[in-house]
Amino acid sequence: MSTTLVNARIVTEYAVTDGWLAIEEGRITHIGHGAAPRDGESLGHRFVVPGFVDMHVHGGGGAGYPTGLAPEARRAFAFHLSHGTTTAVASLVTAPLDHLRRAAGELAELCREGLLAGIHFEGPYISAAKCGAHRPALLREPSVPEFLDLIKSAHGHARMFTIAPELPNALDAIAACAANGVIAAIGHTDATYDEAEAAIDAGATVATHLFNAMRPLGHRDPGPITAALADERVTVELINDGFHLHEAVIDLALRSAKGGVAFVTDAMDAAGMPDGDYDLGPMRVEVRGGEARLEGGGSIAGSTLTMDKAFRRGVQLNGLTLSQATEVTSLNPAKALGLDDEVGSIAVGKRADLVVLDEDLQVHRVMRHGEWV
Repeated sequence: MSTTLVNARIVTEYAVTDGWLAIEEGRITHIGHGAAPRDGESLGHRFVVPGFVDMHVHGGGGAGYPTGLAPEARRAFAFHLSHGTTTAVASLVTAPLDHLRRAAGELAELCREGLLAGIHFEGPYISAAKCGAHRPALLREPSVPEFLDLIKSAHGHARMFTIAPELPNALDAIAACAANGVIAAIGHTDATYDEAEAAIDAGATVATHLFNAMRPLGHRDPGPITAALADERVTVELINDGFHLHEAVIDLALRSAKGGVAFVTDAMDAAGMPDGDYDLGPMRVEVRGGEARLEGGGSIAGSTLTMDKAFRRGVQLNGLTLSQATEVTSLNPAKALGLDDEVGSIAVGKRADLVVLDEDLQVHRVMRHGEWV
């Protein structure tokens, strides 16, 4: 199958250029300028950006990944795909170990077929002081054998594990991540700066939703935020939804993060749904005005964000160029996941995962693996 897309404004990591794309067998084979050599499908000079890569998402469209049920996972993926996310890592939340093992095993089947890019365990090895929307009674201290058993349950598709570095045996768990090809992420943590630095030295390479559920930055107590921003080995996640972070804080992180920023949704079931009451794993969540909180007005509980909205906010509120916006929504998360040889930018040889945006940066069409969806 071959396709030529013409009259496109192609957004690469370097520039925006008028041109065309040739696609064969699901991959980009040529990026051209000027007139295309053959007739093709005109995009009317809309913007073409790389498919978004969401490395932290729990659900959407009324369905969630934490259940581990394939129909729900497919529904959640399809919802976010319609908003431009062509690569997604399914995030679980703290739950009993037997449930996490079962959910990981079920989701691994969807990873095998290429629907999902891996599984993210957010908990149970996180801080009770910064647990956010995780049930405190289910939190655990890391045990390397137990930890390795959870990784094994994902059948080679465990992609990331969020761990609080200050917990007993946490550094051993982080080292076990690195030894088993799993990303260790610092998150839901009350760690000091030194404890966070030790975690990075042990192999942690991501900071889970920086600033949120994390010891705050202090001028005498720099904490994990400073450690993550100042280290080029760490990609920091940011939730750019207007609720989790002030836009000035996002600006600060965009300027300061030595290892780069990845916008994530951290979305839960309610993304794309009306206000109401929903589940996030074993927790009940109230969504009012698009903001998700634990029932009774408790902690923020994930988001209702989609990656196209995060992209727009980055351009319209944070002053990013279109190329810079593709970095934080596509390329940087792809690099953090070790997938940038396949996805994350528009380049010859990479998968034809593309999002067509109109002048208002609204999604017009989405292509995944060279096919319109």
